[in-house]
Amino acid sequence: MPDTDTSGFQERFYTSSDGLTLYARDYRPGETATAGRLPVICLPGLTRNTRDFHPLALLLSRDMTAPRRVIALDSRGRGNSAWDENKANYNLAVEAGDVVTACAALGVERAIFIGTSRGGLILHLIAATRPDFLEAVILNDIGPVVEAEGLARIRDYLNNGRKPEDWTTAADILKENHGASFTVLEEEDWREMALALYRDVGGRPVADFDPAIAEALKSVDLSQPLPDLWAQFERLNRFPLMLIRGENSSLLSKQIADEMARRHPRLILHAAEGQGHAPLLHHSDIPTAIRAFLASCR
Repeated sequence: MPDTDTSGFQERFYTSSDGLTLYARDYRPGETATAGRLPVICLPGLTRNTRDFHPLALLLSRDMTAPRRVIALDSRGRGNSAWDENKANYNLAVEAGDVVTACAALGVERAIFIGTSRGGLILHLIAATRPDFLEAVILNDIGPVVEAEGLARIRDYLNNGRKPEDWTTAADILKENHGASFTVLEEEDWREMALALYRDVGGRPVADFDPAIAEALKSVDLSQPLPDLWAQFERLNRFPLMLIRGENSSLLSKQIADEMARRHPRLILHAAEGQGHAPLLHHSDIPTAIRAFLASCR
C-alpha cells in the first residue's frame, strides 16, 4: 500500500488563470530557519508529479546548516491538480503561466528552480518571458534539444505498456521498462518509483495523470527534426546553471550537454552514473552536488 504520510509539508491548492484547481507541496521549515535564503521550486516531468521530489525536498528543507523552503508543483492534469477539459492546454506556454500563478499564490517573488525533463523545458520559457522569477536553475536531464529516440521510447511505454494489477507488478513493470538504463537502482528504488508514479485506486495502482497527455505524443512526427529551444536557452546565460545528465539518458545526448556547457560558461555539469532519463535526484551523490550548488546561491 502507498505511504500517505504528509509529514514535512503542507498541501496547498490554488487557482490557475483559467479557473483550474492546481496543487503544490510546500516544505516550509520556518522564516527564521530560512532567513536570507531563497526557496527552491521543483517542476516535474511530462507525466510525473510532486512525489518525485519528496525525498530531495525533505533533505533540503531539513538541512542542518542551510535549510530552504521547497515547493513542488503538480502541473495541470497530473497528480493532485485538476484535469483540463481543454486538452490543448497541456502545452509548455500554458504550464509556464501556471508556474507564474503558483509563485504569486504562494508568495514567492524569486526562487531557485529545479526542472526535470518537461519541467526544464518550462524553465527555458520562463527564462525568456519572466526572468525576474529566476535566481538560479537546475535542469534535470533536459536541454534545448530533445532526442527523437528518447521521446519515442516515452511515447511507446506510456501508450502501449501493460497496466499493473498490484503494487508489486507496478515496480516490476518499471524495472522492465527502465532497468537497462537505471543499473544503479535497487529493488527498493523501483518500489519507491512506483509509489511516485501511480495513484492508489481501490488498492490498485493507476497512472497518476490525464491519459490525454500521453495520447498527444502519438501525433508528434518524430521523423522530422523537433523544434529546439536554443534561443530560450541563451536567456539562461545570466543565471547560475547546473545540468544533471543521466549517464544512460536517451533524451539528452552527451553532445548536446557539452554544447550547453560551451554556450554557458558558468554551467556546472553533473553526471548521474548508472541512471537514464530522468535521474532520481535523491540518489547517490546527486543531493551533495545540489547542496553545493545551492550554497553558492542566495
